[in-house]
Amino acid sequence: MIWRSAATRTQLDALRARFERSPGAPSTSVDEASERLEAAIERHFAKQAATRVTADRLVGALDVIPQGIVLADASGQIVFRNRTAGTYLTARHGDALVGSLITELIATAVQGQSSTRTIELFGPPRRSLQLRSVPLEDPEPGGAFLVIEDISERQRLEAVRRDFVANISHELKTPVGALGLLAETLLDEDDPDVAQRLIERMQREAFRVARTIDDLLQLSQIEASEAPERELVGVDLLIDEAVDRTRAAAELREVDLVTTEAPGHLAVAGDRRQLVSAVANLCDNAVKYSDPHSKVELRARAVGGWVEIDVIDQGIGIPARDQERVFERFYRVDRARSRDTGGTGLGLAIVRHVVQNHDGEISVSSREGDGSTFTLRLPAGPAGPLHPEDPDA
Repeated sequence: MIWRSAATRTQLDALRARFERSPGAPSTSVDEASERLEAAIERHFAKQAATRVTADRLVGALDVIPQGIVLADASGQIVFRNRTAGTYLTARHGDALVGSLITELIATAVQGQSSTRTIELFGPPRRSLQLRSVPLEDPEPGGAFLVIEDISERQRLEAVRRDFVANISHELKTPVGALGLLAETLLDEDDPDVAQRLIERMQREAFRVARTIDDLLQLSQIEASEAPERELVGVDLLIDEAVDRTRAAAELREVDLVTTEAPGHLAVAGDRRQLVSAVANLCDNAVKYSDPHSKVELRARAVGGWVEIDVIDQGIGIPARDQERVFERFYRVDRARSRDTGGTGLGLAIVRHVVQNHDGEISVSSREGDGSTFTLRLPAGPAGPLHPEDPDA
């Protein structure tokens, strides 16, 4: 009996050792061996439960990240994919191409070679996806890990950056080059009348550079101010101040500025300087593209919980193909006319960012040769009388 008890005790300790990394000293009795085995089994299942919870949390976290994640075993069979990757692996049409590429890159990674590929999906919407696969070598070679990332926004921002650098370089290079040539000509000029004309031209080019830099600084400040300070701004005062800023340019081009009084105590909540800048830029743009002896009209009205401000001109109009792009930096419908009027191509971009900062909208309605109407739509401020004696009301 003693040898049977010893054998049983040894078997129980051996079984316990399968559940524990460090089984410790042998048990002294069958009862002790049974108790230690039971405790080891309980700890093992508790650890398994904790591991399962952690794994579920990890899977849940991988399902909400925007990148697609795919894990394959040594034979190339997919053993895990998160929700994003699953949409490509089960997709049809254009996205099915991604599924084929995933299979190809996993096969390459299983053979021990990392790969990176970019694929263009023409949509709609058009997208660019980058797929990266790497072999897994833990602890032995075999298996693969693949990441799918949508790089469309990154490419768009990079294109915007390149265009911006190219455009601003061109905008500054032209007047700076002109200043250099004019100064060189002026050095050798003895005729006072010609020298005077050259100096006036230099002043215009210098003003053009200064205005471009000022608009860039203003645009930068507005872009950085995502949450502008809010104050109640009367729409009539807003329009009046914007018109005052544009009046000199309008008189120079013999364009009449006509305003219609806003109904009641119409007001918007926002940063006064930004809002005035937006309306003034719309007004200035309308004046520049209007013919002499025409008029630019500003009207405001309440529509539900919104305030709409129209800036209406009788100018050259905007072709339909250009209407979606007029709010881009440096985009011009008529580049020759912009050079003549001293425009920087940043005014409407400033308007767009002001509107975005104030949770509003900007739209344009236009026909070539029949003028344009720009509509600024902003959330209405709280109702109540404004105090005309307060210049900041």
